Amino acid sequence: MKLTVLGCFGPYPPAGGCCSGYLLQEDNCNLLVDCGNGVLSRLQHHLDYKKLNSVILSHLHADHYSDIMIMRYGLEISFQQGERFEPLPLYAPAQPETEFERLPYKNAYNVSALEPGQTLQIGPFTILPREGVHAIPSMAFRIRTASGIFVYSGDTEFDSGLEEFASGADLFLCEANFLEEDIEKGAPNHLSSAQAAQIAAAAGVKRLCLTHHHPERNLDQYLAEAQKYFPEVEAAREGQTYII
Repeated sequence: MKLTVLGCFGPYPPAGGCCSGYLLQEDNCNLLVDCGNGVLSRLQHHLDYKKLNSVILSHLHADHYSDIMIMRYGLEISFQQGERFEPLPLYAPAQPETEFERLPYKNAYNVSALEPGQTLQIGPFTILPREGVHAIPSMAFRIRTASGIFVYSGDTEFDSGLEEFASGADLFLCEANFLEEDIEKGAPNHLSSAQAAQIAAAAGVKRLCLTHHHPERNLDQYLAEAQKYFPEVEAAREGQTYII
């Protein structure tokens, strides 16, 4: 299983950066996980978007799905030009309902609602969604193939159940938008890097990669806090690839 980080910032990108988007590939199957601002452009450095097999969205905040609203125009043109013949399967939480209802567009997407605990099979990828703690329904994904286990936290506050969900993962890609000072002030909806590292340690994951970086902060602060609990932590970098 190959993971390519397309975008890793939130809730907005720095100059030249992108919001959340991750490309998973195995056995000629191309799965896009989240599609935030800038991801469509960055994707095309690695893969023709018309060759995507499916997209899954952790939740319907714009920094995780806004480029879905742009990709649909390209998909429509690809149908007209005979470059694609079937709608692109798109999976997302059904809430907020107003956002979910905006996803279908002509024949660009075949939209389905994600249900927590309901396993989804996309090519070689066996995907188990789990709802986290966020301002709107947000899914974590445990994705298994014959080559390994990848777990993505989505956006979430601290949730002890995430420890079991991430148990034994070969790579745990975990959001860490906050520092401990933010948690101490009561900031909601996201994890600190220290919390992400504590979850990784309790889950016994092999590798921890922090993502959903704050666009105006130094990543070294996040890594320093996380290393107290999980020394081998790293930060997601746009364009970086991992073999799982």
